Amino acid sequence: MKNDLERVKEIVSKYGQEHLIQFYGELTDCQKSNLLKQILSINFEHILHLYEKSKFDVLDSTEEMEPIPYMIKDELPNSKQKSFTSLGLKALKYGKVGVITLAGGQGSRLGFNGPKGTYCLDLNPDISLFEILCRYIQNVATKFKVNIPWYIMTSTNNHFDTISFFEQNNFFGYDRNNIKFFPQDNLPVIDVNGKLVLSEIYKINFASNGNGNLFTSLDKAGLVKNMERKKLDWLFVGGVDNVLLNPLDPIFIGYTIWSKCEVSSKTLFKENPSDISWVFARKHGRPAIADCENFTNELSKLTNEKGQYLYRETNMLAHLFSLKAIKKMVNIDLPYHRAFRKNAFVNYEGMKQVPDKPNIYKFEQFVFDAFSYFNNIALLRVDKEKEFAPIKDFNGPHNPEVAAQKYKDLVINRAM
Repeated sequence: MKNDLERVKEIVSKYGQEHLIQFYGELTDCQKSNLLKQILSINFEHILHLYEKSKFDVLDSTEEMEPIPYMIKDELPNSKQKSFTSLGLKALKYGKVGVITLAGGQGSRLGFNGPKGTYCLDLNPDISLFEILCRYIQNVATKFKVNIPWYIMTSTNNHFDTISFFEQNNFFGYDRNNIKFFPQDNLPVIDVNGKLVLSEIYKINFASNGNGNLFTSLDKAGLVKNMERKKLDWLFVGGVDNVLLNPLDPIFIGYTIWSKCEVSSKTLFKENPSDISWVFARKHGRPAIADCENFTNELSKLTNEKGQYLYRETNMLAHLFSLKAIKKMVNIDLPYHRAFRKNAFVNYEGMKQVPDKPNIYKFEQFVFDAFSYFNNIALLRVDKEKEFAPIKDFNGPHNPEVAAQKYKDLVINRAM
């Protein structure tokens, strides 16, 4: 019977990845064991297939696209606002809505060493992004005296740090039994020559495989069954960094219920038709988000009979899925998208090297690719000044200072 080293030698030889064990003789016994386990856990056929397939990605033709109808939240008649709010509040009152937060990222772009959700805004006192989200949930749970489950998707890089942060902060006063953490999967990164990359001479470089891994990760953690036991009907899916994103907005919930769609999304208006934001559109008769490269200025100028633009609704990572939709997506393998990134690596001399330009590919699944597995989607355009203040970095328009000021003005001051 072959030992692990013999098996690994066969694998790396078969797939042209011999460099992964180039420094094997220099490792400690523990490092050797961990490296072998890593290599044996990798599906080389899968990752190399993704690499080869990504070379031939073809953009969809605009001829195969159609617009998706939408409503504008601030322009809803009073009767509809009241009707949607009533439906949403009823679902919340009876504990039919849960929250899923995508929190697998680190705060590195903010110069912050830790999970992004643990980043604190200067609000005197400081408040973390996780606590801001928790306050939205607590307010509704307290108002209706219901348990609102909160599912937080982490990554292998920040899973334990995230849990530790919640424990240190006593779960922000929220019942810890209502908070479930689950890690998403990851994939090895690969360089431009089709070689897997070492982050250390004893460690392969992995990266989280995108927020579209949500569905299978939920199922793997047993949380879809948890949702069934709690008799949830709806799950809100959002990111961790938008401080104005209320995950339990009754109008949005009610609008989705009224639409009879299994999935819905809040959207933002794309003001500049030439910017890089992807837009909602039907592709091959199904709802989807289309790459902006498919859209000419002429297409972006098209309007309906009411003067509303047909192809200007962009994704703000604020979605509502029925539990039925979540269960359906568990059994579907979403496509992967290739991203070109800059990443430190171990060179062939065993030295850690920091590149000055992108050097590796990572492969990610996106939540929005789930939309095409449904016949319809309900879109609700919201005002970015009222509901969109994400924290991305220090230098761009979406920085902590702007987000903190908007949160003070629109949430804290209004609550006083």
